[in-house]
Amino acid sequence: MPQIAYIDVDDTLVRSVGTKRIPMVGTIAHVRKMKEAGWVLYCWSSGGGDYAKDSAKELGIEECFVGFLPKPEVMIDDVSPEKWRTLTVIHPAEIK
Repeated sequence: MPQIAYIDVDDTLVRSVGTKRIPMVGTIAHVRKMKEAGWVLYCWSSGGGDYAKDSAKELGIEECFVGFLPKPEVMIDDVSPEKWRTLTVIHPAEIK
């Protein structure tokens, strides 16, 4: 079974300062490594799926993702995410 990851856009793949967008090169490199390692990657954003896709395209990593999604506003599950057996949350600052 492949490993699956959902990767955010703002302040994860790109940081905005005013109207300037600054790629977060460490996270982008990590996304490429995950893709090469066989991960199934989705890019998502509270800005919506189109925004996520446009951002990935702008950063040159669109091909790393199998889908582009809005972040959910509601999740219905019998188990909260912090209790999922295999869920790991990584802050972009932790990526080396």
